[in-house]
Amino acid sequence: MEAMGVTAALGILLLLTAGVSTGDEAREAAAVRELLVRLLGPGPAAAFSVSVERSLAADSGLDTYRLSGGGAGTRVQVLGSTGVAAAAGLHRYLRDFCGCHVAWSGSQLRLPQPLPAVQEELTEATPNRYRYYQNVCTQSYSFLWWDWARWEQEIDWMALNGINLALAWSGQEAIWQRVYLALGLTQTEIDEYFTGPAFLAWGRMGNLHTWSGPLPPSWHLKQLYLQHRILDRMRSFGMIPVLPAFAGHVPKALTRVFPQVNVTQMGSWGHFNCSYSCSFLLAPEDPLFPLVGSLFLRELTKEFGTDHIYGADTFNEMQPPSSEPSYLAAATAAVYQAMIAVDPDAVWLLQGWLFQHQPEFWGPAQVAAVLGAVPRGRLLVLDLFAESQPVYVRTASFQGQPFIWCMLHNFGGNHGLFGALESVNRGPTTAHHFPNSTMVGTGMAPEGIGQNEVVYALMAELGWRKDPVADLGAWVTSFAARRYGVSHGDAEAAWRLLLRSVYNCSGEECRGHNHSPLVRRPSLQMVTTVWYNRSDVFEAWRLLLAATPTLASSPIFRYDLVDVTRQAVQELVSLYYEEVRTAYLKKELVPLTRAGGILAYELLPALDQVLASDCHFLLGSWLEQARLAAVSETEAHFYEQNSRYQLTLWGPQGNILDYANKQLAGLVADYYAPRWRLFSETLVESLVQGVPFQQHQFDRNAFQLEQTFVLGTKSYPSQPEGDTVDLVKKLFLKYYPRAGSF
Repeated sequence: MEAMGVTAALGILLLLTAGVSTGDEAREAAAVRELLVRLLGPGPAAAFSVSVERSLAADSGLDTYRLSGGGAGTRVQVLGSTGVAAAAGLHRYLRDFCGCHVAWSGSQLRLPQPLPAVQEELTEATPNRYRYYQNVCTQSYSFLWWDWARWEQEIDWMALNGINLALAWSGQEAIWQRVYLALGLTQTEIDEYFTGPAFLAWGRMGNLHTWSGPLPPSWHLKQLYLQHRILDRMRSFGMIPVLPAFAGHVPKALTRVFPQVNVTQMGSWGHFNCSYSCSFLLAPEDPLFPLVGSLFLRELTKEFGTDHIYGADTFNEMQPPSSEPSYLAAATAAVYQAMIAVDPDAVWLLQGWLFQHQPEFWGPAQVAAVLGAVPRGRLLVLDLFAESQPVYVRTASFQGQPFIWCMLHNFGGNHGLFGALESVNRGPTTAHHFPNSTMVGTGMAPEGIGQNEVVYALMAELGWRKDPVADLGAWVTSFAARRYGVSHGDAEAAWRLLLRSVYNCSGEECRGHNHSPLVRRPSLQMVTTVWYNRSDVFEAWRLLLAATPTLASSPIFRYDLVDVTRQAVQELVSLYYEEVRTAYLKKELVPLTRAGGILAYELLPALDQVLASDCHFLLGSWLEQARLAAVSETEAHFYEQNSRYQLTLWGPQGNILDYANKQLAGLVADYYAPRWRLFSETLVESLVQGVPFQQHQFDRNAFQLEQTFVLGTKSYPSQPEGDTVDLVKKLFLKYYPRAGSF
């Protein structure tokens, strides 16, 4: 594509969205000042002066902040072109001048006195229009049970990290309910269509319906309330909320009301049968398509207002009914036309995952049909997995449509230390310099949050950098010092070891999806290979433990100690599993019994105890959040079961088994450990009786254990128990010497 066309496309997008963030400057400055008080308290916050002036970005049109002042008796001056820019500038000052740290697991905010002076006025402009955040799946894997207090914390985190574009998809089912009722569906038909709360993300993308539903009426009321508060707070910072739009999927019941409607039933998804998948897709030429689409968007924007950017995914992980470019163009155009019928300024935010997920279907002609069906600059594509499998490279920068370079990083909200930091560090710059690049932003699009915070700290920083970090080793050393509030040689050395091992994945096979034997249903064919040297993890574990006399008073340090211990145990499980498998294949009963017994009866219970010592690793907290969202005991039980299913079976028959695995106290003890005990006992029985191990029979027996957990009602502690350091030391002294002998 010619450079002139690229420039034109980007210009259209900038013009279309230029008015989105031109809200009241005073309101945005007030929002940042209120954030400052929540973060630091009213006394320390008084040492800062925050203001917002659009003119600061007059030359570039890009978010800009300016820092000045500080020192004895002088307030720190934070000026931003938007509220988001001012918040990002504030974060820059706290991070680089004060050595502070803000993260999901907690914050380290020990301010030096007096506040350090900004010796030379510092002005920084972001190199791109957007810093995007979220994945459609994040809504279900992480945000599912949040109340307003937790949302407020997250939006503060977003502002401090400079996020100015994010999904705001809560409450949409309440709007759809109004639309479906207006179209003639009954309440029963609507209730049968919606999934349960834990699976709404896939209902919204057309992958699922019905499963684990229905939604209680109270759910709709609470989500509407939350959405209004979320949107008000996001807009107060000058963020751009992305609202949902109609993608073409409809309930089967629509065919009862309109018998002549032209629909296609899609194929099954995620090993679900058509009782829960095989969604119905309206034909783009059917007159109901623009009617349904415009009804929904009109009702949505009437309720919530609009910032003119909408998300919709018609073919997420689903093969279209036809590969004909004409069909794909028509299906895409129909979605866009329904948007602009209500909002002539609409811009469509499209997750580019479909091109990455099924590359054999999405050839050049098919990709071109979708990208060309929307005017240039009116389609904004998320290159969702760009740190590993960038799509812009093989689509000529999305054929002139603007795109955001995104780091996906995490699948299923899994625990497990993982990152491709070198790729993340250099990826945005490489994309920016790609021939005729149409890159307009960077993004973080994890399926789940609350893990691997170092990865997100780097990605957020890159949203404001014009070049990669020159020395990641030095960067991670500084990260550790800020995180703990003090420089400590052992802790910093531990982080450098993690950087060169678990955070140094490279190549297209890098995926942040934990397939460790610890969290998978056991078999004799499990893969235990990793891309790093396990000895680096064990040594990092030792170094963190050595730092406890100095750092144990830091809650964030204790969180990291638990997390690295969890990772070390995960490695040990793989190594003991290899001993179990080898002993079984060699028909050696004593070594089999010994290794299997240690893994299932000693190591996993010890891990559960360590996890139980930190509030971030409690199954009880996860389930309590679900129950607190309910208005009755019946609802509380229903929500808890939704949560249990998502963490484990993911479907009635283990359809996407352990996809959303997490290492939580209670889940390890009562879900993972029983499976491993069953596996070890089954293998021993096989050798003793001289009969082959039958995987199918084991799977049936394991499913009974899994289902018992999901349908159970056992309550779990929602407060930590035990001393983290003592428990880790005990586990370390028992297993670290053994780790070196594997």
